[in-house]
Amino acid sequence: MAPQQTGSRKRKAPAREAAAAGSSSQGSSSQGDGPLPPQQPKRPAARRSLLHYLKGREVGARGRAGLPDFEGELRGYAVQKLPELLRERELALGTLNKVFASQWLNARQVVCGTKCNTLFVLDVRSGQITRIPLMRDRGSAAARAQPSCGIHAIQLNPSKTLLATGGENPNSLAVYQLPTMDPVCLGDRHGHRDWIFAIAWMSDTVAVSGSRDGTVALWRMDPEVCHRSVAWHSDAGLPVYAHIRPRDMESIPRASTNPSNRKVRALAFSGKNQELGAVSLDGYFHLWKARSTLSRLLSIRLPYCRENVCLTYCDELSLYAVGSQSHVSFLDPRQGHQNIRPLCSREGGTGVRSLSFYQHIVTVGTGHGSLLFYDIRAQKLLEEGASASAYSSPGPAGRKLRLTCGRGWLNHDDLWVNYFGGVGEFPNALYTHCYNWPEMKLFVAGGPLPSGLHGNYAGLWC
Repeated sequence: MAPQQTGSRKRKAPAREAAAAGSSSQGSSSQGDGPLPPQQPKRPAARRSLLHYLKGREVGARGRAGLPDFEGELRGYAVQKLPELLRERELALGTLNKVFASQWLNARQVVCGTKCNTLFVLDVRSGQITRIPLMRDRGSAAARAQPSCGIHAIQLNPSKTLLATGGENPNSLAVYQLPTMDPVCLGDRHGHRDWIFAIAWMSDTVAVSGSRDGTVALWRMDPEVCHRSVAWHSDAGLPVYAHIRPRDMESIPRASTNPSNRKVRALAFSGKNQELGAVSLDGYFHLWKARSTLSRLLSIRLPYCRENVCLTYCDELSLYAVGSQSHVSFLDPRQGHQNIRPLCSREGGTGVRSLSFYQHIVTVGTGHGSLLFYDIRAQKLLEEGASASAYSSPGPAGRKLRLTCGRGWLNHDDLWVNYFGGVGEFPNALYTHCYNWPEMKLFVAGGPLPSGLHGNYAGLWC
């Protein structure tokens, strides 16, 4: 398949520093005449944590086999205690409109997508924003013209060598190479007929997209194209990328209760079971066996059917979590009944807008500008402790921990004046959040919930 030329100009890679920082150093050569002495094997680095030292003294030599379990307990304790220690630092995004998707690229860069169809890399230390040119469908300008809903999904493959998101046409799947952000391929041939809302990677070269047209598409990237180190460029210096078609497409089954609203809103992949979960706006959860094609296993009516817009999966617990207008529901498709009761977000019907699992803690981003943290094992929200953050809601110890995000930026345009009475501020819907667990940082972003308002919020919690 012949690659096609785009109108984007060649640029320096915004994320290239990560490759340099992560590259391994080479051994130095000796200038002497004789052979080099044999290299002694390196001794493992000693643990310098006081906790490890005290635990080692407690269990002695015979008990050291149990140290991995102790380390697991430490990680679990850290995950549970981290939220109340977080402090917010707001990040300025200029006049961009509503951040819908985000992913960490490295220790200091986050890639984001917005409602105004902007893909950009944000340096959380310096605040610098680098815009990434979007890939264009081939064909005439009239054929490419589509009303834009923005970029709703960004996902990195398991090895973090490829990034999948939307194209200039929100119906198309765009794949970029990491860390350079060079274009690799665009899925604009015989694919979706409406906006892409969700993306999930099944492997390093296979991705799945879910669309508002009620279909799920499976895409396979050519390894030869994906592994090249430098993107092709035309004589004019314009990047060239392949145009691909899906290997398989499956339609969401029509529900008798709401047959016209089969829009796929979110996807989550289980690597352990090789299964793909999806939620649709008609109030159903769907499960496919994911191999070279997609084979539907089941469809389940969700207990809360309004505004099911986010989905996440925990491999350790074999559990899906679905966010709706006022609840988070937990699903284990292999059980006929659910043992974990739903979580009520108690946010005035503004909805659950983003979800993530890490070990036994679920992080919930709401439509009312707050973050909640739910302990699956205890089946309750985390509570404030004596060292609660200044950003958490005031109250005595034992109160539910709720982190409230900053004001962000709101455009005071005619719509704001005429339809919202010039209200000074709106809480921001937290449409996306992502953790950098090695450095204990949380990136959160979004914007005003009313669709007509123009604004944004981004913050780094650390």
